[in-house]
Amino acid sequence: MEDQEMQLKVRRVTDKFTESMYVLANEPSVALYRLQEHVRRSLPELVQHKTDMQSWEEQSQGAIYTVEYACSAVKSMTNSSLYFKNIDSLLRQAISMKEQISNSQGRSLHDVTPSPSPLVSNPHAPSS
Repeated sequence: MEDQEMQLKVRRVTDKFTESMYVLANEPSVALYRLQEHVRRSLPELVQHKTDMQSWEEQSQGAIYTVEYACSAVKSMTNSSLYFKNIDSLLRQAISMKEQISNSQGRSLHDVTPSPSPLVSNPHAPSS
């Protein structure tokens, strides 16, 4: 009886040992299989995320370029205030000179033009 019992115990131990050895021997391949399965499932989603990110990067680069261009335009406008001040000054001088010329012409017309006599008709008057 003890022999049968001992054989049964030895058989169980050897079976468990064999099973453990089988699991240990196949564990790396199972892990690699699981890893391959995971990569196969998640790769298309990762590729989609990558293309989305590249698209967003292109759009943001375009927006950055636009903002930088607008900033440089605003800076150049603020730098041009000196030119606008010069233009304003020149326009004021031109208006002042025009008023002086108009005033001097108005005075010279009064000084040069004789008073109209009732006998002489106005040469510039429309004829009827």
